[in-house]
Formats: sequence, structure tokens, C-alpha cells
Amino acid sequence: MIFHNHSEGTLVSENRPLVSILMTAYNQEKYIKDAIESVLSSTFQDYELIIVDDASTDATVKVIDGYLDLDKRIKFYKNEKNLGDYKNRNKAASYAIGKYLKYLDADDVIYPHGLEAMVSYMERFSDAALGISLYQIELELPYPIKMVPREILRSEYLSKSVLGLGPSAAIIKRESFIELNGFNDENYISDTDLWLKIATSYPIILFNPSLNWYRRHANQQIANENKDYKIKLLRLEQKRKYLIINKCHFTESEFRYAEKRIAQHFSRLLLRDLMHGFNFNSFFYLYRKSKINIFDLMRGFRNYYQ
Repeated sequence: MIFHNHSEGTLVSENRPLVSILMTAYNQEKYIKDAIESVLSSTFQDYELIIVDDASTDATVKVIDGYLDLDKRIKFYKNEKNLGDYKNRNKAASYAIGKYLKYLDADDVIYPHGLEAMVSYMERFSDAALGISLYQIELELPYPIKMVPREILRSEYLSKSVLGLGPSAAIIKRESFIELNGFNDENYISDTDLWLKIATSYPIILFNPSLNWYRRHANQQIANENKDYKIKLLRLEQKRKYLIINKCHFTESEFRYAEKRIAQHFSRLLLRDLMHGFNFNSFFYLYRKSKINIFDLMRGFRNYYQ
């Protein structure tokens, strides 16, 4: 998708909100009310809320309609046909005029202090292109933590991953999002792909947890991903791709160690699925396609039980 800078021009710039909150929805009548209410309850108020419905067949649009006359910052768009998750995220971003893009999925919630914290952190570190709210508290340094590409990539591949979080946990500088052409169109892995792409070129800010809340339910994307065994292979290829792209940040021995960590993590996923009813044909298909050697496979299996 080609993104256009809608903020050009005097009239738009004078009324430009600092943040564009992007809420994409498909059949979320049960949850979208909570998501919208959480935005309206934010302590930070300099935003526009852009809601894009992806041709829902339930009462999602009816719920949204109930808010359109309550707040002029809410802007609603309805797709004539279903675009799919990440194409719709790009569509929502194309309407945005804010300095920052803050995705909030229609089944998630942002806490009242969440938006204010994210924006203040991003404003403090003007060279950062992405901020992510982590799941767990890290004790080494106080938040926010700025990490340059070398630091974030070495953490991702040699230590602890901090990029495996969905869009609801992230805030993105819009100009960087446009420069990198937004999300690609590979469902399930498109967010991580963009985070890795950003990490290759820009600093990233790690935020404290508890800025947003992920709802758990049977129809959410991660539940569907777990049913699609080929996604594991796509994630493996993605990790290998960005390791090669960023090889300059690693010594030769570190690079080989990172390769083994990727292979062994994939092996543990295979074993976990095998233990939970994964069929042998799928197991051997993934093993063959992954090109993992038998020694790394066995090490991964051994680590699974440790």
C-alpha cells in the first residue's frame, strides 16, 4: 500500500492531533464497546480515534454508530469488502494525520494512563520510531528503556525477545511507518516483521507493563494462528532473514549461536505440538522444510524437558 501524508497543508496541520488511535474491527460486537470506552477514558486527550470496520456481518457497526455523535474525534470508515487483518491496519493508517500511530484492537483495552505514558516516552526520545509495552517487568533498568538497533537485535537473538508483541502494545512514529510502507500482508507475522524492520534502522523504547490489556478469547488471532502449523515455518524463516540482514551486529561465534537458538526454539515448538496431538505428517513436513539438523533438533527436545 502507498501511504499519503494527509497532514500536509495549513488547515490540517493546525488541527493535527498528536496521536491517531487506530481501531480495526471485524465481528467484534461483544468487545468493541469496551475498547472505545477505554480510549474515551484516557487521561491523554490530544488524539483522533479512527475506527475501520472490515465488512462485519454482526452488530459491530451498530455499536460504533452509537458513539459517532458523542465525540467529534471519532472517525468511522466501513470497508465494502473484507480486506483481512493487516491490509485493514494499513487502510486505517492511511486515514491518520497524527504524529504517532497507536493501534488498539477492538477486543483489547487501553488503561486510562496508558496513552499518556506512551506518548510522553516517545516525545522524550525523539529519534525512536517504535515503543512497546512489555508483558513482564524487567529489573535491570527503570523504564522507559531506549535501545539502539545493535542492542535490541542482540537482545532478540542472543538473550530475551522483546519484539514478540502485537500492535495493541505498540506506538509507532507515523513518518517511519510510512517510510517502511507499513505492514506486509502475511497474516500473524506481519507485526513482528515490521518491528524487526524498524529495529534494523531505528531506536526502540521499551515501556513498562500494564499500559494496555489483552483480552483472551477463542476467536482472537493468536488462537487461530496456533491452528495453522505452517505459521511456525514462516516465523522461523522470518527470524533467520533478519538475523542475516543484521549480521554486522554479531561476531561470527555469536551469529552461529543465534542460529542454534532459533533452531532449538523451533524444535521445542515442534515437540510441544507433537505432545498436544500434532500429527506426524505435519511434524515431518515442518522438520524437513525447516532444514534443521538432527543435533539441534535433539538439543531442542532435551531443553524442552529441562
